[in-house]
Order: sequence, then C-alpha cells, then structure tokens
Amino acid sequence: MRAHEIDYQIYGEEMQYVEIELDQNEGVIAEAGSFMMMENDIKMETLFGDGSQKDQGFLGSILGAGKRILTGESLFMTAFYNTHLEKRKVSFASPYPGKILAVDLSRFGGKVICQKDAFLCAAKGVSVGIEFSKRLGRGLFGGEGFIMQKLEGDGMAFVHAGGTLAKKELRAGETLRVDTGCIVGFTQDIDYDIEFIGGIRNTVFGGEGLFFARLQGPGTVYIQSLPFSRLAGRVLAALPRGNNKKGEGSILGGLGDLLDGDNRF
Repeated sequence: MRAHEIDYQIYGEEMQYVEIELDQNEGVIAEAGSFMMMENDIKMETLFGDGSQKDQGFLGSILGAGKRILTGESLFMTAFYNTHLEKRKVSFASPYPGKILAVDLSRFGGKVICQKDAFLCAAKGVSVGIEFSKRLGRGLFGGEGFIMQKLEGDGMAFVHAGGTLAKKELRAGETLRVDTGCIVGFTQDIDYDIEFIGGIRNTVFGGEGLFFARLQGPGTVYIQSLPFSRLAGRVLAALPRGNNKKGEGSILGGLGDLLDGDNRF
C-alpha cells in the first residue's frame, strides 16, 4: 500500500468528529481549519498540495497546489505525523451539522469523486486532485460546476455531508435523480449528467430550480439531506433587514414583536 494504514473512530451524532490513531511515523493529511485536537508527540507540517508524491519536485508541488485553487480550497494542506514509539491520536471536526463518511478507497477501485468542499482528511499518501466535467450541461448547471474533487489511492479518506447521509447502490442501468446540491460523492463508474426538469409550472413555480442531477449505475452514490448552500440560504433569509425584525412564525409580523415585549422604547 502507498497510503498509511490508519485506525479511526467517529464520535457524535449531529456535530461529528473523527479520531485518527497513528502508529509511529504514520501520518494523516487534512484540510486547513478542520483540526480539532491532538496528543503529545504529534508533529504538524504544512504542505503544498496533498504531499502524496515525494519525488514530484518543487514545480510539481506548485502545480499540485495550484489545482486546489480551482476547487476553491487553500494552497496548503496540513499533515500530522506520530513521532513517538507508542500510538498517538489526532482528531478532526465537521465544519457544520452533518455526518462524516469513512471511505476505503481500495474498495472502490482506488478513486472516488466528491463535491468540492466535502473532503475532511485522509491517510498520508492519498491523492486529493480535481475532476473536470466533460459535459457542458453538467459543468454549467450541475451545482458543482466543471470541477469536482477526486480522491485517489488505496487508503482511508473521510468526507463530510450536511444533515443525514444516504447511501445508494445502483445496479447497471439503474437511474437516480437528485437535487444538484445534495450530491456528496460517487464512485468512478457512475454516469453523472444534468437533466432539465421540464414543464412551465414545474420550472416557474416548483421551487426546485431548473435542473436535477441524473446518476446512472453501476456504482455507489452518497447523498446529503442538507447542503451547506441550502443551510446558508435559510440563515440569510431569516436575518433581520437593517434595524427591522421579522415576526417569525406570526402573521402579525412586526406587531407580534410589540406584543412580546422585546421592543424597547
């Protein structure tokens, strides 16, 4: 195996974190900002890109890091190594409510494709790259654009999904239609494309957008019930405008605020 063999345990329900157990000289890579805690004798190192290829040279490192800009991520990733003879633990947390999915890449032909902000951490040696869409419709209207992340290697990787996580096993020719923002990831054999919803009433009044994703088997698909974009949209919609407050849940609106005693004169 190229990737380090790591042990792990996932804790929590709504706001999960994953605890990685490292033997001596074993390492794990993670997105900047996902670190939660670590024990003594864990060494932290900042890398250009994912550091999966030691012999790629300086130019190769720059190119690898540059690919990450295209996915909207930082130029750098962080690696954590155990420098002690005994096992040591390091933990990484979810960025918002949801589930952490452990993916054994060796079970999926060494490659899984996921949305751009899903990756959390992985065993040292796993490659975190980019996957370009070869279809115009998928790139323009797929919610994830022309570029998605690909995780390659033979080790463990961990991705984050918002809300509840659903796993669907599709047989050859079996099709699943999904909201474009609800896709977490899928295996490399899945045929992924975008379809127009169709119908004037559906398009104008349906409230579900103009397109949905069509996923065709064979392969495995992971779906999230609460994409971050949807969560952020609901939060922004609930924020008060200026100094005015919304009377949430009340047809009285501002009058309700006067009656509940929350206004100051």
